[in-house]
Amino acid sequence: MMAHIPFNADKIKKEDIDKEILRTAIIAELDAVNLYEQLASVTDNNDLKKVFADIAGEEKTHVGEFQALLLKLDREQAEALEKGKKEVEALTG
Repeated sequence: MMAHIPFNADKIKKEDIDKEILRTAIIAELDAVNLYEQLASVTDNNDLKKVFADIAGEEKTHVGEFQALLLKLDREQAEALEKGKKEVEALTG
């Protein structure tokens, strides 16, 4: 789990800093999803399971929000995402 910003902003080009911030936020949200889903899987308390599942779902929404912003800022990332989607569709039907 992250407890600090995992990059040195002084070493990143000014035009790339927001993209780096968004990628870091996405990583943090995915880490939170994993944590909450793992915690839900080990408890026998149904109330905890429900709350952890709900919060994990909220974190997934956050991933989507940050990704939408990233794709607006990084055309290359948007194109790569679309290419990857098409490759999976071609492989899986």
